[in-house]
Amino acid sequence: MATESAAPEEGAQALPEAPSVAREIFGENFPAAQRYAELLASAGVQRGLIGPREVPRLWDRHVLNCAVLAELLPENASLCDVGSGAGLPGIPVALARPDLSVTLLEPLLRRTNFLEEVVRELGLKNVTVVRGRAEEMVGEIAVEFVTARAVAPLERLAGWGMPLLRPYGQMLALKGDTAEQELAESRSALAKLGAVEFAVLPVGEAALGAATRVVQVKAGESPGGVKGANRRARAARAGRSTGRAGDPRGGGRRRR
Repeated sequence: MATESAAPEEGAQALPEAPSVAREIFGENFPAAQRYAELLASAGVQRGLIGPREVPRLWDRHVLNCAVLAELLPENASLCDVGSGAGLPGIPVALARPDLSVTLLEPLLRRTNFLEEVVRELGLKNVTVVRGRAEEMVGEIAVEFVTARAVAPLERLAGWGMPLLRPYGQMLALKGDTAEQELAESRSALAKLGAVEFAVLPVGEAALGAATRVVQVKAGESPGGVKGANRRARAARAGRSTGRAGDPRGGGRRRR
């Protein structure tokens, strides 16, 4: 089965022991978080979702770095992780905060297969996997928060993610050292997409010793220019149904 731990390949690097802070962040879900890290280090590497050189730093650079995003989320919030890939940041956030309702949105079949297997094995009742492009989901997904990590430049990401927000929702993008520069270059475009406030927020410094840098974009009453986004969504869905070629991010049948 794809989610079973595989024997390490020759030359492969071993997954390090979880830092002690992981138990504090994940609480009763720590065993599930540990299993998720194992799956990333085995099936995730084998399927090309995680680079083999990332295995020694999976906990600090990936799993915990994403989990601390939960600090910005209120109780019982709904969120959509756009371009979820291997489940980062959506799965660590869902593990850290089982009160949240999390949708993992990913266009590529091999990735959604992996996500569905992980969600099933970890027993994540608060997580749903959807296969599709963000452009197609306008009117089908409406959440309080959109999250993303290493998906696209901020301006393009906002064009995909903000139309999925409910009025006065927020987009939270993990951007690292480029956060301030990307925000400065995107302010005008963000305003056109219905954003009313922007900020770069450091999170997780107390727990990890180094902050995760998050671009926070707060939407107003009409996030993403919803009317135009709805037209694009209908066109994208029509293109999919008639078999026209999609963009490189994928498309095709959605899987729940």
